[in-house]
Amino acid sequence: MMLEHKVALVTGGRGGIGRAIVGRFLREGATVFAADLTEHGSLTAHDADGSHFLKMNVASEQDVQAAMADVQAHCGKLDILVNAAGIEIEKTIEDTTLEEWNQSFAVNCTGTFLTSKYALPLLRAAAASGTSASIINFGSYDGFIADPGLAAYCATKGAVHALTRAMACDHGPEGVRVNAICPGYVDTPMLQSFFTGDGSGAGGKTIDQLQQAVRDVHPMRTYGTPDDIANLVNWLASDEARYASGQLWVLDGGLSAQVQQMKL
Repeated sequence: MMLEHKVALVTGGRGGIGRAIVGRFLREGATVFAADLTEHGSLTAHDADGSHFLKMNVASEQDVQAAMADVQAHCGKLDILVNAAGIEIEKTIEDTTLEEWNQSFAVNCTGTFLTSKYALPLLRAAAASGTSASIINFGSYDGFIADPGLAAYCATKGAVHALTRAMACDHGPEGVRVNAICPGYVDTPMLQSFFTGDGSGAGGKTIDQLQQAVRDVHPMRTYGTPDDIANLVNWLASDEARYASGQLWVLDGGLSAQVQQMKL
């Protein structure tokens, strides 16, 4: 098992991607804390998986501090932090309210900042034991290029990319590796919401037609699954990735390798 004796905290741990990461970590032998707003998260059904649930709003400094205190009390260290919590608003800047803009940055950027800030003492404690600690942030291919109607989301992911590099430079000497995963289209509740939202530009297509159009625009003719993302997260969290830091790992089925993207 790749993560035996490791302690991990996953924000958004009850969402589509977050739940897959939690499950993979558990199978690899880690002790896992799943932090989210609710026990069931964005999925309608929830089965007990052996993780420790922490009710936490990543944009709340008080919530984050309390969550880290729980980890400290139970384990005394933290080897892995995954900042998977995120939201998406499907609007241009003209249609985005200031409240929506601030909320996007509060969750996607400030949440990453706060959880990382207050996790660092625990991560240093893990690194002091002789193995590297790992922070894995969530960017997006939308932090490099842009889908229409996702202005605030694209801006937040670009900020996460820059923050990831800065954190890697600052905390590498302390034994803390920092990377970001930048997914493309992944079959999650957020993606299904995009298919039905105004930002999709459906143009009268049915949901099935729109889903197939998204698959067809990928060189691999499919979009990803949460398990695809969890596989890469698991490697970056493990000691096999001991030399990997400060990188933006694009996982999008070849979508952003193309010269021209289909407008959806």
